[in-house]
Amino acid sequence: LAQQGRLNAISCLSSMPAWPASAPLLAALPAEVERGLHFNLSEGEPVSAELRALWPAMPPLPRLIALAHLRQLPLPAIAAEWRAQWQCFVAAAGAAPRFVDGHQHVHHLPGVRGIVLQAAADRPGLAVRSTGRVIGPGHALKRRLIEHTGGRALQRALRAGGIPHNAALVGAYDFVDPDYRRCVQRWLAALPDDGGLLFCHPAAADPGATTADPIAAARLREAAYLGSAAFADDLAAAGVSLGPAWQRRSSAG
Repeated sequence: LAQQGRLNAISCLSSMPAWPASAPLLAALPAEVERGLHFNLSEGEPVSAELRALWPAMPPLPRLIALAHLRQLPLPAIAAEWRAQWQCFVAAAGAAPRFVDGHQHVHHLPGVRGIVLQAAADRPGLAVRSTGRVIGPGHALKRRLIEHTGGRALQRALRAGGIPHNAALVGAYDFVDPDYRRCVQRWLAALPDDGGLLFCHPAAADPGATTADPIAAARLREAAYLGSAAFADDLAAAGVSLGPAWQRRSSAG
């Protein structure tokens, strides 16, 4: 899809076992396709010894959200995990990430977002996916949960710090709707004038997968549509073009 010009950013789970073998695929991508770090605190096992000593396995997302809002996260260990996942990315990709986001949006959670924001402040130009303005239509509960578990606070901090970020976010749905094209058409129609970022999860069939993927069918539907002429037609019909998602915004912007 990136080679076709259908994706312009790829977010990488550097904490997962398949990462070192998969990372060389990035070298063949067009230069304009940005590579990012998909920070993970809710799937698999920690990379760092510090967090692994406390969490042999990552907690499920609902528990992680609860711990974050109760201010019970082990933040020094999570900071060590951030550094470890960053280094895993650099070691395999041969360069630092151009942007960061979070698996299941964990990067915006209380405590965690402070670690992410500090990293962005230390690395001028590093973009962060904002989850503070999640555009519909549909799936209002899911969109509001994303915004109110930390997305809006993250957005305010990104604006105040002048950190590159997307103006809006589209792509939230239930992974069940069989008509992904209709979902995208509605998201494109809802985009504000300053654009937005569509987050998606396309994949090819993987007969060698060792674990069941609960959204495997959705991944295939997304990949088929994004690679089709229909996606190009829908972009043209909506007057939308693909380009860099990140914008600089000040607190007064």
